Parts: sequence; C-alpha cells; structure tokens
Amino acid sequence: MSDRNVVSWTALMAGYIHIGLPKPALQLFEKMPKTYIFPNPFTFATAVNACSFLSDLQTGRKIHAQIEIYGFQSNLVLCTSLIDMYGKSNYVDESRRVFDSMEYKNVVSWTSMISTYTQNAQGEDALLLFREFIKSTSNKPNQFMFASVINACASLGKLVAGKVTHSAVIRHGYNTNEVVESAIVDMYAKCGLFEYSNKIFRQIQNPGLIPYTSMIVGAAKYGLAKFSLDLFQEMLEKGIRPNDVTFLGVLHACSHSGLVDIGLEYLNSMHEKYGISPDSKHYICTVDMLGRTGRLDEAYQLAKTIPPEVQDREILWGSLLSSSRTHSRLDLAVEASQRLIETNQQLATAYVTMSNTFASVGNWENVSRLRSEMKRNGIYKEPGCSWVEIKDRTYVFYAGDVKSCERGNEVVNLLKELEVRMKERGYVRGRKGLVFVDVEEEAEEVILGLHSEKLALGFGLICIPKGITIRVMKNLRMCGDCHEAFKVISEIVERDFIVRDVNRFHHFRDGSCTCKDFW
Repeated sequence: MSDRNVVSWTALMAGYIHIGLPKPALQLFEKMPKTYIFPNPFTFATAVNACSFLSDLQTGRKIHAQIEIYGFQSNLVLCTSLIDMYGKSNYVDESRRVFDSMEYKNVVSWTSMISTYTQNAQGEDALLLFREFIKSTSNKPNQFMFASVINACASLGKLVAGKVTHSAVIRHGYNTNEVVESAIVDMYAKCGLFEYSNKIFRQIQNPGLIPYTSMIVGAAKYGLAKFSLDLFQEMLEKGIRPNDVTFLGVLHACSHSGLVDIGLEYLNSMHEKYGISPDSKHYICTVDMLGRTGRLDEAYQLAKTIPPEVQDREILWGSLLSSSRTHSRLDLAVEASQRLIETNQQLATAYVTMSNTFASVGNWENVSRLRSEMKRNGIYKEPGCSWVEIKDRTYVFYAGDVKSCERGNEVVNLLKELEVRMKERGYVRGRKGLVFVDVEEEAEEVILGLHSEKLALGFGLICIPKGITIRVMKNLRMCGDCHEAFKVISEIVERDFIVRDVNRFHHFRDGSCTCKDFW
C-alpha cells in the first residue's frame, strides 16, 4: 500500500492476533509512530489484546501509560481490554482499579471483571460483583457472564448459587448455548451431583468437544474411570477430535483408578494417532499415575526427563514425594523433597511430607530437625479447612478449632458418640492422619478426631435433615484416617456423604467409598 493510515495499520495488527501471532502485532505497534501515523483507541485496544495473549504485563503497563498520555483513559473498549490484560497477568487489583475508574460500563466490561475474578480463583468476589451487576444496572447478562459466574460457583462448590444461576440461564434463554451448557455440566460435577451433571449433558443436542471434555474430566475426578473412558470412545465414534485437555481428563481417570498400562497407551496415542504433542501437564499426570501404583522407579526416571524450566514442576515433584511416602521409598522421598524445595514452591508440603516420611520409619531425630528448619525459615503448613453449604450460607471449619466452630460443643459430643459406635464395629484409629510430631496415642487421637472434615461432617449431621446427602469441601487432600472414619460413619447413620478434596471426590455410602480406597 502506498497510502497507509491508522485503520490499515490497526487492521494488520488485528490480523496477526487473529491467527495467533501477537508478537508481530506489537512490533507493528512500536513501528507505526515512526511513520508519523499515531494510534487511535482501537489501535491501543488491539495492542493491549496482544499483551493479554502473551501475559506481557511490562509492555501492557507501558501501553497503559501511553493511553493516559493520549487522553483515552475513559474509552470503554480500551478500559475493557485493560481489565482483561491485567487479569490474565494475575494482577486483579489493577483490573479492579481500571473497572472502578470507568464512568460508563456495559455488559462486556462487567463480564470482563467478573471473568478476571473467576480466572484468578476469587470466586466469592466474582459472585459479589455479579449480584451488584443485577441490582445496579438494567443490562441483561450475556452467555459469557453466565459462564463465568457458573465457573465461580463450580470452583467454590456453591451448589445453591449454581442452581440459582442455572435457573437464570434458562430464563434468559441461554440453556442451549454450548459454552454455558458445558459450564453447567462442570458445575454440577464439581458440586458433587455427578448424576445430575450427566443428565444435563445428555440433554445437549449434538454435544461437541467442550461438553464431552467437561464430562470426561468430571467422571475422572469422581472415580468413574470406566464411564470416563467410555465417554472418550463415544466421542471418537462421533468423529469429535480430542484436544490436549481431553487427554488430561483421560489420563486423570487412569491415574485415580490404577489403570497404568491403559493410561500409557493413551499417552502414546496422543501424537501417533491425533498429532497432539504431550506437554508437561500430561507427563506430570503420568508420573502421578505410575507413582500411585508403586512403579516409582519408572515415575522417577520420567520426572527427570522433564526440563527444569517448565511450569508446574512443584506439582511434579510434590506428586512423586507423596507417592514415595505412601510406598515407603525414603530414598526417592528425600530426592523429591530436595527438588521441590529447589522450586521454591509448596515448601510447607515438602517439609511436612518429608517429616511424615521420616516419622513413619521412626526417625524422630530428622522429624525434629525438619520442624526446627520450618520454624527458623518461617514456613508454616496451610491449615486444614473444610466447609459445608446449607441453603445460601457457607459454614467453614478449621482443624482443631472448636471455639470458632458453629455449635462446637454439640459437634464434638456427636463425634465422641460416633467414636464409641465406630470402635464397637472394630474401627481403630491408624497413624495415617497425622505423624508430623511424635505424640502420645491419646493426644494423637484427639488431634485426628478434630480434623476439619470431621468437624464439618458432625455439623452436617446435626443440621442437615436425614435423607439429604451431606457435601463437604476441603482445601487439602483427605487424610487416610478420616477416610476410614467416614466409611464407617456412613454405615452407622445410614447416610451418603460426598467429600471434594483438592484431588477428587469421595462418595461414601453403606461403609464404602467410590474411590475404592485408591486415591
């Protein structure tokens, strides 16, 4: 073109972004003023979008400063792009500052801020902002806002809010939108209503990749490996091509069900059959799968092949550390803990798991040393936290904290009564739950009896009518002792309990769990 203007420059930048090449778009943006053609608001918005794709906060801030200089800081499209850019760079407070500075907001800007909260694990803030949107504006939510709100409900395990939002989706006519439908399927699965999730899924006409992937992942986390793999085959028979996330769900199903050889076949088929190169997440899942079944040497050899610069290395070595402890491989536990400490992530997990490993073989000298190191370095274990939702209120419980526990005395008395009935059935507290310090048996029993999930269960038994499933959410992995206790209690009180811990779901019924004691 002999006569280029701001429109043609901006169009070319947008074209690069559209085909997934944001870096050339930013290069054009830098070059454009040198030709004495200056950006307009749409040019700036396009450049900000390029930074969002790259999560390039440094360049994004420079462009934000230029926007202020050019006097475009009140532009609706630009502000919405900045909210998205800061959100994708994990700077939520910056997003909110831009949002609050806007004189006029439309549904897109509200949606962008709600999505930012949801994507950055601030679901409560997302729900609060959604309520504010409903009360303070006459605008109607769109499908993207609904999807973000439902995802927030899913991450928090807020079934009541999820159901209310589902009703609003139906009223606004978005119940046939695939993105919203997939979010609803995922939400019910993550709130422990897998049967209802499956029911919604089966109502979708011609479900595509996203709904199928949501169901495959949901079934995997619920311990329904066969169901998950059957869904995968059903999807393939319909000619729907899987993506990398679908395979993560499939590998997760194999990992949590001990189907190692099948899982390895799926891993190998990714590139051979579908041209998908496995990334670090797939290999991390495979290391976890091998470790859970005791094939630790294979898991370790695979872990060493993953480059040190990849993301989520702390998950990789944390998984191997946990498996090494479970299978009493002290040599690999020491190696994995050192690697985990090198990542400077999950330091408390590394120290606590190592301490538990040494304690399991009676090496109390090293237990004491590790505990001293933690105190000296200011490293503290994340407290166990569980919560239950009753009507529209969430009740939170912390391990050993009876004073702040709702109806604490009643809960403790009920747990004591159940303890007596459990012992009559042969239940004996093991040492799976807490071995971080060398405590007397009586003291250890008290501590184990007050794990957060047990306090939450006791409260649920008091407050939730019989016949209704008690759903408990937990921020950490459920301990072995609590798992055994929940199985026995489910048989004693003849009730169903569902626990969602950081890894998966446990559905307790008639003295057994859907995980078949493999998690």
